[in-house]
Amino acid sequence: MGVFTVILPDVGEGIAEAELTEWAVKIGGIVQEDDILCVVMTDKAAIEVPSSVDGKVTWLAGEVGDVIAIGSELVKLDVEGDGNKVVSAPDKSTAPVPEATTKPKQQATTSAKPDLSRPEMVNVTRRAEGEKPIASPAVRKRALDAGVDLRQVMGSGPAGRITHDDLDYFFANGPIVQGGAQREINTGVAEIKIVGMRRKIAEKMALSKSRIPHITIIEEVDVSNLEDLRAKLNAKYQDKRAKLTILPFMMRAIVEAVREQPEMNAHFDDEAGIIYQHGGVHIGIATQTPSGLTVPVTMHAEALNPWESAAEVARLAKAARDGKATREELSGSTITITSLGPLGAIATTPIINHPEVAIVGINKMNTRPVWDGQQFQPRMMMNISCSFDHRVIDGWDAAVFVQKLKSLLETPALLFVEG
Repeated sequence: MGVFTVILPDVGEGIAEAELTEWAVKIGGIVQEDDILCVVMTDKAAIEVPSSVDGKVTWLAGEVGDVIAIGSELVKLDVEGDGNKVVSAPDKSTAPVPEATTKPKQQATTSAKPDLSRPEMVNVTRRAEGEKPIASPAVRKRALDAGVDLRQVMGSGPAGRITHDDLDYFFANGPIVQGGAQREINTGVAEIKIVGMRRKIAEKMALSKSRIPHITIIEEVDVSNLEDLRAKLNAKYQDKRAKLTILPFMMRAIVEAVREQPEMNAHFDDEAGIIYQHGGVHIGIATQTPSGLTVPVTMHAEALNPWESAAEVARLAKAARDGKATREELSGSTITITSLGPLGAIATTPIINHPEVAIVGINKMNTRPVWDGQQFQPRMMMNISCSFDHRVIDGWDAAVFVQKLKSLLETPALLFVEG
């Protein structure tokens, strides 16, 4: 009789310890190879630890809730034969790979000497990148003792399972090369410090998500008429006025909608418990710059016509991208518009620009078949995604606001009707 010590194996790169969450065996119990000994929890997943031998349990490392270091003793078993020596998990980066002529030490479970010329050992299918190797605990133990990374071993078993024969082939021939080249494992880690604008953006986003309970409403809008009007106005005033995009029309729609629901054009001081409703509609336009996302502000949008809004948006965007926007031009917004432009998706969930209470997201336009009651017609459709601070904006009021935007954009003539 001998003693076989099971160690806590390497359960993932960068993991130094794991929490013991469940014992599947007890002292005096009999286990067989591949029986589960326990379950450990890392910060990523729960992992079952199997036995690699048959034996009787004589010692357990601790109790449920204990944290155990990788490579430390986990279970001791009385086994037939001499048992093993307690060894720590080898360092894969320095452990030598056996020479091509060196035959690894065989265990009692190892199969007979394989035929290393078998075609199935050569014509195996390489696992997809990132896919974990499949192997029995005994095979994993052999590879661990030999310092072999199983990700370099191709499996010939069902579903690419690695067998003892596959390990023998690897020891004798090295990694299988397919397509004339062997992919190398990249273990590099780049350390990038968050500084400057990116740090400010991170702080702003964390503040908004941690303090504002968001509610997002997504609505489909038929912008066919708006696009026709926009194209005609741009053609008529070409080289005479600023080019109209959808932004000036959305800005005007927000001004009209806010006229009926002023609570949307506000700041919420949650520490003081005060809502500040603003008379002026100061619209922030989220703009991507080489330094990150900034929000230049078009002040008093309620006093601007679409061409004036377009010119101001273009001026502010250029100043932001050139890094010349002033502090005053980047602050003071009371409601924000965000858009990914031509890269936009079907729908988004915008994050509110704290301390505002609402944000309007513009998504990608697509021509889609729309049922008009008698037949399908091609229409230019776009979704708008609007998020609201649910502490001060009720769902009903948010829906009314979104429907107002929808009606104004679908009937753009209303945008030019005063009052």
